[in-house]
Parts: sequence; structure tokens; C-alpha cells
Amino acid sequence: AQLLASADPKKGEAITKVCQTCHTFEKGQPNRIGPNLYGIVGEKPADVAGFSFSDGMKKKGGTWTYEALYEFLKAPQKVVPGTKMTFIGLPKPTDRANVIAYLRTLSDNPVPMPAAK
Repeated sequence: AQLLASADPKKGEAITKVCQTCHTFEKGQPNRIGPNLYGIVGEKPADVAGFSFSDGMKKKGGTWTYEALYEFLKAPQKVVPGTKMTFIGLPKPTDRANVIAYLRTLSDNPVPMPAAK
């Protein structure tokens, strides 16, 4: 919550340029090697229409909360063994927070940010 309070969605958007090889981000865009990420915050893992998810992602359960996204973006293959996502992750906490702040903007009804303590 502390990192998200000062996160910059524009910086997050810039960081996601490396993600665009596999993912699309705008509403209605098609899936690529990875799923379209519009509206992903607050959704269930493995719940993007028309995308064939790995068994590991199908088994993940829960929802893509801010905390869950933070951990996944840190080390995707550690958090979801068997994921098809080969990206190694974002080692910098501020980069992860910025990307999550950007992903939050990609929604018709953005999930409220957690309160900073």
C-alpha cells in the first residue's frame, strides 16, 4: 500500500513496453502469446476470454489483488509454477508498484487503492 500510494501510472506504462511482445493492454484488443490485460486488477486468474491458460495458472485461484499482482510480477514462475509466462519478473519494488498503478487505470471501474498505513 505504501508503494502504491506514490506509484506513477505513466512510469508503469513505460515499463510495460517490454510486456507488449506478449500482451495487449487496451480494451477489446486481442490476446497474443499472453492474455489481454485490460481489467485484470480484481479479476480471477485464468479468466480472460479466448485465452488458453496453463494448468498452473488455472490452479492459482483467488483474485488479482494488488498484493497478488505485486508478488506475481516479482517472480511469475515462483508464484505460479507451470505458468507459460517466461518473463523473469521485475526485481525493483517501485517498478512493480508503477506497473500495478498503470494496470489499475485499465478498467471501466478501477479497484480502489489500498489505504497506506
